[in-house]
Amino acid sequence: MQHHHSVDASGVFAGPVGADLRALLSSSENVLAALQVDLSADLRFAQGWVVVTSERLLACPAGSTQWQSWSLGGGLVLHLQDHGGVGALSLHDAGARLALWRFTLTHHAQALRLVQRFEDQSARVVGGAQHGHLYPDAEEPACTVCHTPLPPDTDECPACARAQPPQTSTWVLLRLWRFARPYRNQLAAGFALTLASTAATLVPPYLTIPLMDDILIPFQNGKQIEPGLVLLYLSGLLLSALAAWGLSWARTYILALVSERIGADLRTTTYEHLLRLSLDYFGGKRTGDLMARIGSETDRINVFLSLHALDFITDVLMILMTAVILFSINPWLALVTLVPLPFIGWMIHTVRDRLRTGFEKIDRVWSEVTNVLADTIPGIRVVKAFAQEKREAQRFRDANQHNLEVNDKLNKTWSLFTPTVSLLTEIGLLVVWAFGIWLVSRNQITVGVLTAFIAYIGRFYGRLDSMSRIVSVTQKAAAGAKRIFDILDHVSNVPDPAQPVRVDKVQGAITMQGVGFRYGSRSVIKDLNLEIRPGEMIGLVGHSGSGKSTLVNLISRFYDVSDGSIQVDGIDIRRFAVADYRRHIGLVLQEPFLFFGTIADNIAYGKPEATREEIVAAARAAHAHEFILRLPHGYDSLVGERGQGLSGGERQRISIARALLIDPRILILDEATSAVDTETEKEIQKALDNLVQGRTTIAIAHRLSTLRKADRLVVMDRGEVVEVGPHDELMEKQGAYWRLYEAQARRAEEDAQAAGVIIDSSLLHPAHPAGQS
Repeated sequence: MQHHHSVDASGVFAGPVGADLRALLSSSENVLAALQVDLSADLRFAQGWVVVTSERLLACPAGSTQWQSWSLGGGLVLHLQDHGGVGALSLHDAGARLALWRFTLTHHAQALRLVQRFEDQSARVVGGAQHGHLYPDAEEPACTVCHTPLPPDTDECPACARAQPPQTSTWVLLRLWRFARPYRNQLAAGFALTLASTAATLVPPYLTIPLMDDILIPFQNGKQIEPGLVLLYLSGLLLSALAAWGLSWARTYILALVSERIGADLRTTTYEHLLRLSLDYFGGKRTGDLMARIGSETDRINVFLSLHALDFITDVLMILMTAVILFSINPWLALVTLVPLPFIGWMIHTVRDRLRTGFEKIDRVWSEVTNVLADTIPGIRVVKAFAQEKREAQRFRDANQHNLEVNDKLNKTWSLFTPTVSLLTEIGLLVVWAFGIWLVSRNQITVGVLTAFIAYIGRFYGRLDSMSRIVSVTQKAAAGAKRIFDILDHVSNVPDPAQPVRVDKVQGAITMQGVGFRYGSRSVIKDLNLEIRPGEMIGLVGHSGSGKSTLVNLISRFYDVSDGSIQVDGIDIRRFAVADYRRHIGLVLQEPFLFFGTIADNIAYGKPEATREEIVAAARAAHAHEFILRLPHGYDSLVGERGQGLSGGERQRISIARALLIDPRILILDEATSAVDTETEKEIQKALDNLVQGRTTIAIAHRLSTLRKADRLVVMDRGEVVEVGPHDELMEKQGAYWRLYEAQARRAEEDAQAAGVIIDSSLLHPAHPAGQS
C-alpha cells in the first residue's frame, strides 16, 4: 500500500536515516509531521529527527542513526519550550520524562506542527479512530503560514494560534491616559468645544418644525408669509451653522495639537525605554519589527487620537443629544427609531473580536516584510557579492504575498460588515417614515414634526454608521498599542539599583568571585575567580565558545551574573547606575560600528561636548590623523552608514580614537585586530599601545602574538579559567596555553610553506626558553 505523508515531512526520508525509517513503517502507517532536531545533548550541531505517524512517535536523536519508538496513547505527553534561542521538546508519561530533544528556533514552526499533530492523533487513537489514512488524498484546506491542514469548519490554524500571544483588549487604549494626562486641560477644553459644536449642529433640524408648520404649510393653505418671521428662522439657521463651524475648527485644532504631542511623547518614551533594555532583549527581536513598532504603530495611534477618537466622541454626543430631542418631540416615534440599534450592537460586538485578532496578525506579518528590508539593505554588499538578488527578491515577494493573503482574509469580514450596518439604518429609516406617515394621518404629529424627525434621524443613523466604521480603526489602534506596551512593560535584565553608589573616579581594580552565568539552562561561565590589578593588561585566550566574550560582556554589565559577583574597586558593579559605570569603560570591537555622520561626530560619540582640539588629539594618538586629513573634507567628511567608504583598518582606528577620547579607566579590546591585514595590524597595534597606557585592559585575541605585551594571560575553556600567568611561565608549563600556541604556530608555518614563503622558526616561537622546542 502506498503511504500518504504530510508535505512538510518529506525531508525526513532523505539519506540513510530516511531509508531506515521507511523500513520501520508498516504498510498502513503514514507520517503526519516531522521535526528536524539539530542540537545534540551537549548542544553541538548534529542532525536528528522526531516523527509523528498515524500509529506512533518515532525519534532518531541528533548524531545517532538508531530509531526509537513509542506507541500513541497511553498517557504520553509532549512538552515544548524555548529559552535563550534553544528549543526543547520533551516526551513524558505519567511517571517520568522519557526523552528530550533540542533544536535551534529555526525549526520552531515545525515543532508547533508536530505537537499539534501528536495531540490530535493521540486523541483519535484513544477514541478508537481508524489508524489508516487520517488525511485523505483529496486536497484539503491548509494554513497559509505553516501549511498545516486545518480542522473542519474553521479557518484558524491551531498550530499558529498556539504561537500567538494573548488577544488584545480594546481597553489597552485606556493605558494611553498616562501620555494624555499632561494635556488634560487642553483635552477638557476640546471636550467642551465638542459638546458645544455638537449642540450647534442640532439646532437647524429643530428650526424646520416652525418653518414647515408656521410658514410653508399655512402658505399652501392661502395664508401670507411673514418676512420678519422667515428672516428670524433663517438667521437662526445661519448663526447655528457659523457657530458649529467656528467651534468645530477650534476643537479640531486643539485636539490635533494634543494628539501630535501624545504621539511624539509615546515615540520618545518607547525609544528611551528600548535603549535602557539589556542586550538580552535585543537578542530575541528583529530590527524591522522594533522599527515598525516605534514608527508605524505610533503613527497609527496618533491618527486614531487626532481623527477617529474625536469622531467617536462627537458621534456619541450626537447620538445621545439627538435621542433626548427625539424623545422630547414624540416618545413613540423615537422608540421606533431605536429598532436597528440591538442588531447593530450585536454585529459590532461580533466583528470586533475578529477585527482585533486580524489586525494583530497583520501587524506581525507586516513586520516580516520590514525584517526582510532590515536584513537586506544593511547587508547589500553580501547580497551582491554572492549574487543573491533573486533570492532576496523572492523572500520579499513571499513576505509581501503573505501580507496580502492575511489582509484579504480580514477584508472579507470588513467588506460584509459595513454595508450590513448601512442596510439596517436604511431599514430603520423606512420604518420611521411608515410609522410617521401613520401618525400624521391620525393627526398625532404635524408634517413639520415628521420632517424634523427625519432630519434628526439622518444625523442619528449617520453617526451610527460612522461609529461602526470606527470599530476597524479602534481595533487597529488597540493592536498597535499592545505592541507598544509590550516594549514598555518589559523590565530590563540589567536594572539600575534603587540607591546607586556614585561613581566619580575608578582606579580599575576588578575582582570576580564565584562568577557564573547561564543562557537559559545552559551554563556558559562556571565558578570563575579572578583578580585584575589597576593598570594591568590581561589577555583572554581560549577556543571559540570558551566564554571569553561572555566574560567581557559581564564586566561591561551588558548582562548580569547568574551567580557570584564582579567588583570594581571593591564595590559590586550592580550597585552602580548602569550609565555612570559604563562611562568609565572603553570598548573596541572586532567589527567597529560607525554612525552616519562626520568623522568628528563619530570620534566624539562618547563625549559630544569635546572640542575640535580634543578630537584631533585622540585621532593622532590612534594614528588616524594622517588618513583623515587625506579625506576630501578632513574631519568634516561624511561617513556612510556603518562606515561605508572607509577601510576596515580606518574604521578600527576611528573606533580607537573614540575610546581614547572618553579616557576610560577600564579598556576592553575584543578581537580588535583580527579582521585586518598584517600592515594594518601594525598601525592599529601602535594606536592600541597608546590606548592601553595606564589603564586596566582586558584584551581578547585569537592571534596569540598580539597579546605578547600582556602582563598576564588568562586561558579559558568551557567557561572556566584553566591557566593564569605570563607568556613565558605558561609556555614552560606546556599546558593548555602551550597547546594553543603550538597549534597556531604550526598552522602559520603550514600556511607559509603552502604559499612558498620561508619563515624563521624563531619568529614563530619568540619567547621559548632555551632547550624547548
